[in-house]
Amino acid sequence: MSEENLPQAVDSSAASVPEPSGVDLARVALRAAKEQARARGAAAQQKKQARRGGGLRSGARADGRDPMALGAAINRLITERGWETPAAVGGVMGRWPQIVGEDLAKHCVPVRFDDEPDARVLTVQCDSTAWATQLRLLAPRLVARLNEDLGHGTVRLIKVMGPGAPWRGYGPLRAPGSAGPGDTYG
Repeated sequence: MSEENLPQAVDSSAASVPEPSGVDLARVALRAAKEQARARGAAAQQKKQARRGGGLRSGARADGRDPMALGAAINRLITERGWETPAAVGGVMGRWPQIVGEDLAKHCVPVRFDDEPDARVLTVQCDSTAWATQLRLLAPRLVARLNEDLGHGTVRLIKVMGPGAPWRGYGPLRAPGSAGPGDTYG
């Protein structure tokens, strides 16, 4: 059989559906206009909510969007950034006289804290060699006291530095064999 002799398939659905008349065309156009208006209204509502803060409003219960006290905000920031140890050591440096006592605090001042996990050294400078010696003798008890305050293992070692005198270099009246200012100033 050749293609010419094959019966042609007739699309019966296309032939039986009448063309929309004027009333039906009006209904289709009205439905399309309503959908477009609804879409424009939703877009306008979203823009309005975005201007007002994204449409996020705090309800009756506390959540992360509510205002918080300054202290709580700072504590949250310290925790999020991992600054607990440096902040605690900074607090110790501010409370140094209460921790070591007024007498020792007058002569020995914390200078630096190395917070690397394998170091954790607090460097303290004293104004005389006598106070530096005294602090070296008290260092183990002071490390224990600091770790009570800050948490176990925060401070492993206290490095004690002697007096730092101004060094002016070599002058014409230098004593042979001297290495500069050497001892106690005060």
